[in-house]
Amino acid sequence: MRAVVLDHETDWDGWREATRALVLAGVPPDAIHWNVAGEAEDLYAERAPLPDAKGSFNVLRALVQLAQLAIQARDPERFALLYRLVWRAHQGERHLLEQAADPEVARANRLALSVRRDSHKMRAFLRFRAVDDPEGARYVGWFEPEHYVLEANALFFAERFGSLCWSVLTPYRSAHWNGSALSLGPGAQPSQVPDDDALEGYWRSYYASVFNPARLNPRAMASEMPRKYWRNLPEAAAIPDLIRSATGRVEAMLEQELRPPDQMPLGPVRARSSETGPQAPETRLGQAAQKASHCRACHLWERATQTVFGEGPADAQIMLIGEQPGDQEDLIGRPFVGPAGRLMDRALEEAGIDRRSVYVTNAVKHFKFEPRGKRRIHQKPEGPEILACKQWLDVERTEVRPLLMVLMGATAARAVIGRAVTIGRERGRRIALGAESALVTVHPSYLLRLPDEASKAREYRAFVADLTRAREIASELAAAK
Repeated sequence: MRAVVLDHETDWDGWREATRALVLAGVPPDAIHWNVAGEAEDLYAERAPLPDAKGSFNVLRALVQLAQLAIQARDPERFALLYRLVWRAHQGERHLLEQAADPEVARANRLALSVRRDSHKMRAFLRFRAVDDPEGARYVGWFEPEHYVLEANALFFAERFGSLCWSVLTPYRSAHWNGSALSLGPGAQPSQVPDDDALEGYWRSYYASVFNPARLNPRAMASEMPRKYWRNLPEAAAIPDLIRSATGRVEAMLEQELRPPDQMPLGPVRARSSETGPQAPETRLGQAAQKASHCRACHLWERATQTVFGEGPADAQIMLIGEQPGDQEDLIGRPFVGPAGRLMDRALEEAGIDRRSVYVTNAVKHFKFEPRGKRRIHQKPEGPEILACKQWLDVERTEVRPLLMVLMGATAARAVIGRAVTIGRERGRRIALGAESALVTVHPSYLLRLPDEASKAREYRAFVADLTRAREIASELAAAK
């Protein structure tokens, strides 16, 4: 038996190199013992240099993507399992992954799904605390993942908190960012993270401010924020008190709603809308969102974390339609919360539009991407994928019935207008679509991709002008009703 020793638990490059050499050399799966440096080795397995095998070695991209996820699983048999799948594919089972009932395929898919969920939890439940550092401010976060997901998420934190110096500590490994370079080190203990500081107080205050007692669902809280993560979340200390006081706070909210007009507080009051965030399950939009979460009309659901449905008031005058969720939207489950969403929010504010007053959605509800190293790179949806998602966009248009749809980008325009659209030719003018109206503009992500600051500033002003024009058109249509 041949022994292969990998450098660490997620040694993707080492596993891939060994797999390629051994498959081309014709070494069958049952003749290999996989191990990680530092672990007890099989006494009957012999270490030997990898064979210098040559030949054609082509593996389906889908299998590579599955292996990149499953290799992060805390399963000692994962290396051997993935090698068997590659071996079988190389032996001629070209449609192996389409056999969902195959025991080895099913097991690998379960591992990948579990890793994906654990990765999402790490990004959602990790909290940083400030610590004293001789070189300046540093933020430290502690997390106990179920799988080996630190390495794959470290680049995400580096991009999101690139201007800060931080460390993410886990029991098996640690990641450190100095503002320009990422390094990995040995595991740590929870005692290396401070117990309390001003940042912890901020999280507690923020969570209490956004907690809605009328939507309290302890069962859902237990599934979305499992108790084992509470000890690492500063805001979790407030949860028991918030739950205990929920009934009284709901009664106070109802009393405020039912107070006669002459007893209402002075000042501007925004018209109460039926929905301003993720759709409540008892509404038609909420029911559609629930059904869409199980949509299998195209293949995009297989790799996406979740369906990202639209959100906003069910009586919004303006509906903003983009292309598809991005990386952060796919993980968080809400539209336009990433870099493009933040830029859009700023442009809306400058155009005099309150984001809370508009309905925001996408033509395609699943994130389509191409893995590139440890990153997920956006891919443009194709016609069949746009068509498959049209049923959900049609529901949103029917239920919201906006006065104006702002179509951000060519994909949104194609989904609504039904044909390919040239943005430059159609941009900024009202387009009549029977009883509906639309206005075409660029997608905010386009502004982020521009190469120089002068172009970004010029195109951003044009984007704000389009949104201002949208507000004016919506006002005109409302006055004409």
